[in-house]
Amino acid sequence: MESTKTVAKSTKAAAKFYPIVKRSMDLLGAGFGLLVLTPLFFVLALAIKLSDIQAPVFFKQERVGKNGSRFMMYKFRTMIPNAEEKLAELLQFNEVEGAMFKMKQDPRVTKLGQFLRKTSLDEFPQLVNVLKGDMSLVGPRPPLKREVVEYSVRDYRRLSVTPGCTGLWQVSGRNDVSFAEMVNLDLEYIQKVSFSLDIHILLRTVRIIFVPNKAY
Repeated sequence: MESTKTVAKSTKAAAKFYPIVKRSMDLLGAGFGLLVLTPLFFVLALAIKLSDIQAPVFFKQERVGKNGSRFMMYKFRTMIPNAEEKLAELLQFNEVEGAMFKMKQDPRVTKLGQFLRKTSLDEFPQLVNVLKGDMSLVGPRPPLKREVVEYSVRDYRRLSVTPGCTGLWQVSGRNDVSFAEMVNLDLEYIQKVSFSLDIHILLRTVRIIFVPNKAY
């Protein structure tokens, strides 16, 4: 009995300090990442710019964060400049069920963009979002407003925590995972959330950079 009480107290204490530890890890990780990756950022930005001088290097888009808050998320541009305008023409080719759009041979994605997506290098600018507090290093994918409109009460539980640059969905098959499975993985993460789980997901994410998954 005493042992059970000790474990319960330990678990409660860990849960109490987890948000502080997580935010500290976010600040240190994002700050260190931006510092170390600056040369790579420059190379990627130059490559994107040279591929289309007239188009912007970065892509920003409004996303829905914790408890429905809105923020601008940053990425390296992987699509043609007028990609959002062309989306309506492609919705009929959506390859996933639920409140999300995915298409393997999306004509809006550039050749360089395909490489950036497969290696997840296009996500690096989100480290700025982490420093600002809009996102965490690990958490559910931040959805679009049009996706949230279609959410069920259960789906909306994904928004009970700060969204992340990477998460269980991203390291568990990503585009091979359906929307329903993505929600299940996110809710599993929210239920089991811990410092060790975050580290595990981050290490698996680093592996994806060197051994690309089936992202598109």
